[in-house]
Amino acid sequence: MKQIAEELMQAGVGKVLCHEPLANHTTWRIGGPADLLIQPKDKAALQLAVQIIHRHSIPWSVIGRGSNLLVRDGGIRGAVLKVAEGLSHCEFRGEEVCVGAGYSMIRLAMEAGKKGLTGLEFAGGIPGSVGGAVYMNAGAHGSDLSRILKEAEILFDTGETMVLTKAQMEFSYRTSLLQKRKGVVLEATFQLQSGDRKEIAAVLAKYKDRRRVTQPLQLPCAGSVFRNPPGDHAGRLIEAAGLKGYRYGGAQVSEVHANFIVNRGGATATDVLTLMEHVQTTVKEKFGFDLHPEVLVVGEG
Repeated sequence: MKQIAEELMQAGVGKVLCHEPLANHTTWRIGGPADLLIQPKDKAALQLAVQIIHRHSIPWSVIGRGSNLLVRDGGIRGAVLKVAEGLSHCEFRGEEVCVGAGYSMIRLAMEAGKKGLTGLEFAGGIPGSVGGAVYMNAGAHGSDLSRILKEAEILFDTGETMVLTKAQMEFSYRTSLLQKRKGVVLEATFQLQSGDRKEIAAVLAKYKDRRRVTQPLQLPCAGSVFRNPPGDHAGRLIEAAGLKGYRYGGAQVSEVHANFIVNRGGATATDVLTLMEHVQTTVKEKFGFDLHPEVLVVGEG
């Protein structure tokens, strides 16, 4: 792996780290080491890195800003591509915006609002990156990415780059084509609409205030842990099951919002997974609902 790291560095793809703890790169502050962590300096560098990795038949995966992600304690074998600052361009073209996969969703929502463009208000509290949001069709407040995405440029594991339409992305609740076919988002184009700046700002402020009051932002977490089952809310079920504040090791069901698990200090992925399993079992026994994870669990135990 050291030889491949040297090849990547000589190719000038960006920052390359060996045996890097992924706890340094997730919002949960949890995760074992990646054999190789690559932080591409731009889109061309990302494409080159994938070509080199593919040539050496090394398995690879992608992370963005590390929200909505649980990396197991054994870490991730092969290469991890961190898509962040290197792909953070943003260009407004009338009512459209073309934005790099590493751009912050919260920042994008704010920038659109300042320009009097509506459609992204729901994303004002989504802590991840554009790429991750497209990957999982992120949503909030009754809306999601599928409603505004026009097209996305995807780099597949074969090295092939394609621009896919919204229909081709095969969006459904918190999923997309990228759960079926391995690839990484390079950039996305969103179709917005002209609106009133003051009204947009008011909606963003309301969502921000609500998030501050209802989410445990003072502790490391990863966003909502479970998907909402049809006709109900995971947080309501977990709280009704008496699990608010329930703790295992360093992981705790948040006392602020029951669909968040927080790192109280020193939590391991095993702590979180054990707690998640207990929540699922308890909710199933009490209410008959199967709770499915919204967070992506990766790596080795």
